[in-house]
Order: sequence, then C-alpha cells, then structure tokens
Amino acid sequence: MAWPVDLAAEKFLFQEGELSQSMYLLQEGQLIVTRKDGEEQVILGYIHKGELVGELSFMDQAPRSATVRAVTDCKLVQIPQKTIEEVLKAQPPWLEVFIKTLVGRLRETNKRVKI
Repeated sequence: MAWPVDLAAEKFLFQEGELSQSMYLLQEGQLIVTRKDGEEQVILGYIHKGELVGELSFMDQAPRSATVRAVTDCKLVQIPQKTIEEVLKAQPPWLEVFIKTLVGRLRETNKRVKI
C-alpha cells in the first residue's frame, strides 16, 4: 500500500542522517537534494515529476545520505518498506540480491565522489 503526501514549498521531506522507512514518487512539483559539506549545503540535484527519491536508504537501510526539500508545493506517493518487501517476496530471489548489489555499488561510488 502507498499513501499520498502533500508537501508545502520550503518544507523538508527528510534530512541527511535520518533513518528510512519509506521512499517517495514525486507526482507534482519539484524537490531539491542537498548534502552538507562543512557548514555549507551543496546542491546535488533536483527531483522532477515521475522520479523516485529516497530509494538508496530505503533499499539498504543506511541513514539518508542527503537532505530533500520542496522547491514548490509537491504531491508525492509514500511507499513504505513493507510494501516493497511484499513485492520482492513475489519475485525470484535473485532480484533482491541484484537490487541490493546495485545500491551497494552506488553507495560506494557516492563516497568516492567529492562535492
């Protein structure tokens, strides 16, 4: 099951370091993704309609690697951990291993990239 979420402009969806219980699909609006570098918040990118956000921490249960804030009023769909677990149980076992492998490799690559 997934739930609709309304997020007003300038409000935070989540912050770097938080634990994840959900990922989100952006249906309307725009989000900005930032990461702390010393005392500065560095812009990593933007999330647009039709894109997922929060998927890495969601899949590997590591703390959030970035902060996400609404640039405009947004409508999202919140996808809880339990929903993905149910979907993955219905798939071949190798699919979950494949996804976790990709997530792990992306995390390692992100650590090597300097802001």
